[in-house]
Amino acid sequence: MTIETPVGATSSEVERVYLDETDPAPIAVEVTRGGMVESVHRAIVAISDAKGRLVHGWGAIDRPIYARSAIKPLQALAVIETGAADAYELGEDEITLCCASHRAEPIHVDRVLPWIARLGLGVDDFECGPQMPGHEASAHALISAGIAPSRAHNNCSGKHSGMLTTAVHMGEPVKGYTSPDHPVQRRLITLMEEMGEVDLSATARGVDGCGIPVFGAPLKVIAHAMAKLADPSGLSETRAAAARRIVKACAAHPNLISGTGTFNSLTLAETGTRGLLKGGAEGVYTAALPELGLGVCLKVDDGSGRGSSAAMLAILRHLGVLDEAAAERVNKAVVRDVRNWAGTLVGEVRATSAIAF
Repeated sequence: MTIETPVGATSSEVERVYLDETDPAPIAVEVTRGGMVESVHRAIVAISDAKGRLVHGWGAIDRPIYARSAIKPLQALAVIETGAADAYELGEDEITLCCASHRAEPIHVDRVLPWIARLGLGVDDFECGPQMPGHEASAHALISAGIAPSRAHNNCSGKHSGMLTTAVHMGEPVKGYTSPDHPVQRRLITLMEEMGEVDLSATARGVDGCGIPVFGAPLKVIAHAMAKLADPSGLSETRAAAARRIVKACAAHPNLISGTGTFNSLTLAETGTRGLLKGGAEGVYTAALPELGLGVCLKVDDGSGRGSSAAMLAILRHLGVLDEAAAERVNKAVVRDVRNWAGTLVGEVRATSAIAF
């Protein structure tokens, strides 16, 4: 079911409507322990085609959300269509890192450092903060060596490398590239407006974990933009080529998009060019599905990553992007099992029939 924005409602009134308990975000995921459902995750999901037609929708898909890192594949379009990627000879691995929320394994950091060196820049030019690797073994290695994490270890350092590449190529200032009024950020807002066919001039604004601006956009708009990434036939020749290049690059380097043993990377390894999916903070996931020409955006209301992963897996399975065997491999590896600290299986994370097709 779709909730339309009330006619004549102010922004504060709309916000109250969307936060009201009657907001129909269905219970998409259940978490069990023993014989009882212990927790639930409510989710809103929009699936669109490239013309903006809603194919499936659950919950208040007109609700604005911060897409966070889930739209990095869209933001990477700017790195390619400005000519920056070719000017600095970015490989498929580096294009994938533009889309990545990585866990700072050596496969990530050891690519970022020489990349920014090619730009004539260093780690201090990143405006994202230092972050301990999300990959446990990599974090332990730093601690054992007595090395503090740098800005290159930030999970968004690949995206920031892409932004810096674009700024350098366009002759724009490097300092302040994360500011809302910097050409790099203005370019990304315009890109999202064009891909989503929406005016974002009056939308909510915030600051992401890595320091760049975030902006509110309805789920159905984000799904529409992702559908154009999946089916770029209606885009300009330059942008369409960039879209195809991003899908191909990410399919070739699934471990770079997130990291070893993660839901995003394991699923991308199974989908290949059939589906580019990308997670974001606070329970957001997107997907571009080229074979179907569809885009997906989902938001788990409580911000849970386990909830968004389970919901996305169910959607990919329903749409046939993952067959049952592939879906079960991912489900068993990183989604389903709830275990205690002794490793004993005590419950499961499972999608409900609320988002069945």
